[in-house]
Amino acid sequence: MFAARGIAVSFSVFVMVYCGLSAAVSLGWRKVHAYASTHPVRRTANILFALRILPLITAAVITAAFTVPSFLLFEPRAIDEPLGGMPLALAICGTGLALFGFVNAGLTLRRAWKTISGWTREAQPVTTHAAVPVLRMARTLPAMTAAGILRPRVLLSGTAEALLTSGELQTALNHEVAHIRRQDNLKKLCLRFVAFPGMDGLEDAWLEATEMAADDAAVMSSSEALDLAAALIKLSRLGPGQAVELTAALVHSPAAFMNTRVNRLVSWSDDRRVPLERPSPSYGVCAAAATIALFAITYTQLLMRVHTATEWLVR
Repeated sequence: MFAARGIAVSFSVFVMVYCGLSAAVSLGWRKVHAYASTHPVRRTANILFALRILPLITAAVITAAFTVPSFLLFEPRAIDEPLGGMPLALAICGTGLALFGFVNAGLTLRRAWKTISGWTREAQPVTTHAAVPVLRMARTLPAMTAAGILRPRVLLSGTAEALLTSGELQTALNHEVAHIRRQDNLKKLCLRFVAFPGMDGLEDAWLEATEMAADDAAVMSSSEALDLAAALIKLSRLGPGQAVELTAALVHSPAAFMNTRVNRLVSWSDDRRVPLERPSPSYGVCAAAATIALFAITYTQLLMRVHTATEWLVR
C-alpha cells in the first residue's frame, strides 16, 4: 500500500503541475513570442521551444526532486490509510498522459520511417560539400528535405538538382544542414510526446522561427541570400509536396510565409548576422554553485512542506 500511495501521489503532483503550466503556456505564449521576436531569430526559436517543453521539464523535476524524496522520507510506512479518490483519479490521468505521449510519438516515428524508407529505397548518393550524406531521389517531391534523427541525411530530388544552379543548390543544402545541426527533427518528435490542447499556435510559431533561423544560418553574404531566395522561388513552383512528420522540407510552408522568407533573404544585410554569444564558463559554475548552496540550506524544509501538501492531497 505504501508503494501504491507513493506512485499515486507522484503521478498526481506531476499531472497538476504539467496541466497547470501547459494551460498557462497556451494562454500566455504570445506575450513571450512578442518579447522573443526582438532577439535574433535563432534565439526566438530556442525560446519558443523551451517554453513549449517547460511544463514537462518542470513537472518532472518537481516530481523527482521534491515529491518522491519527501514521500520516502516523511511518509510512515506502517500506516495503512486508504487512498482518496482525488489522487487515484489524478494518477490514472497521469498514467494516461504518459501512455498517450509514448503512443503518439511512436506512431509518428513509425509513419515517418515508413515514408522516408519508401523515398530512399532506390536513392543514390550525391557528392557534395555538405556535412551530411545527400541522397538523390527519383521522385520530384519533396524537392529537398532533411530526414532522420540518429542517421540524418538530406534527400534531394533529381528535378531540384537539375533546376538549381550550383550556388543555389549549395545554399539550399546549407539550409537543410542547419536543421540537422539544430536537431529540429528530434525536437519535433519531442513535441509529439508532449501533445497538449491549445498548443498549435505556439508550435506553428516555433516552426516558422526554425525555418527563418535555418535561412540565416545558410547564408554568409548578400549573394548567398539571393541564391537561397532564388532556390525557394524555383522549388516552390514544383509544388508544396507531401507534408511528412519528423522531416524539415525546404519548401512546405504556406504561400504567405514563403513570401516572408523570400523578402527577408532579398533584404539580407551583413548586420543581420549576429555572432554567436558564448557565455563564459565561470557564469555557469557560479550559478551552479549558488543553486547547490541554496538547496543545501533549504532542501529539508522544502521537502517537509511538499510532504505536508501531498498529505492534504491524499486525504
